Amino acid sequence: VSHANNKTRRRFNPNLQSVRVQMPAGGNARAKVCTRCIKSGKIVKAA
Repeated sequence: VSHANNKTRRRFNPNLQSVRVQMPAGGNARAKVCTRCIKSGKIVKAA
């Protein structure tokens, strides 16, 4: 047990956002995308 009395390990989950995404084949779809992917430009947001 640590000094802060932590009993279990903390889990870091991705910050998922529901976003309308432009698909490569054409058209738009809703997808759950992490904020890191949105910032880095891995996905294209639908206008």
